[in-house]
Amino acid sequence: MLSWLSENLTTIILTLILTAVVVLIITKMIRDKKQGKSSCSGNCASCGICKAKQSPEHEQTET
Repeated sequence: MLSWLSENLTTIILTLILTAVVVLIITKMIRDKKQGKSSCSGNCASCGICKAKQSPEHEQTET
């Protein structure tokens, strides 16, 4: 058992670090959502999503 741990110690440490980073990112996203923050930059002129929402075709599909 100890030999397996020593052989895989680097992989175990990297996995723990990456898992911690992912958990921190998800926690930050949840906090931002609860506070009403958005990832939107507010520049609708250069945003593909905003342009799609403003197109007449999008309005027809919503109804």
